[in-house]
Amino acid sequence: MKNWWYYHKWYVIIGIILFLIACNLIGNALGLFQKSPDLQIAYVGKAPLPPDTVAAIQEAFTSLATDYNHDGETLVQVNQYINGNDDKDMDTAYYQYASEITLIGDISDCDSYFFLLEDPNDFQRTYQLLAAADGSCPEQSDYETADKILQWSNCPVLTEMELGAYTDTSFGQTTTGSNQDILSELYLGRRCFYTDAVTEHVRECSQLWDTLYQSCQKD
Repeated sequence: MKNWWYYHKWYVIIGIILFLIACNLIGNALGLFQKSPDLQIAYVGKAPLPPDTVAAIQEAFTSLATDYNHDGETLVQVNQYINGNDDKDMDTAYYQYASEITLIGDISDCDSYFFLLEDPNDFQRTYQLLAAADGSCPEQSDYETADKILQWSNCPVLTEMELGAYTDTSFGQTTTGSNQDILSELYLGRRCFYTDAVTEHVRECSQLWDTLYQSCQKD
């Protein structure tokens, strides 16, 4: 064995290193080494949010939520889905189609509990997914959103947060502004569940919604 090890040790060491690198690459690709989010928020609008605004949303909900999965960190994930863009450009149309398919996957897999919407009425007409005030799913003929959403700008618990500014560069132009200004035009809702499949940490997410809803209604 000593003689074998003398002539083969470097092959073994290199093999182990390559094996560990392969495990790391595969694990990262599959998300095995990444912490899972405590809650997920789906943004649905005509254009992607600036990265700074996405970070601001995560910051806002991190301050409101807690470590639901007990992994030592409160992690909020924002999933962006683009729809309703009438641009006839083929690349844009393909991107929109792919985004809508991904949104359907999010809904089917019960990934996002909260929905941040540019047009909640259109979303409800299309998916009829926004829950009523008591968390139940709407009746078949109910496409109303009045009792199912909160406008960000009408919710002091959200608007009073210091969320900073954004800088966005697209199409060769750079724009800046307040994250609160962008978010003030959006509406927050929560999903209902038509089957036994539910979002992870659904009880904690529901409690957070109730806290937000009661606070905003009071204010």
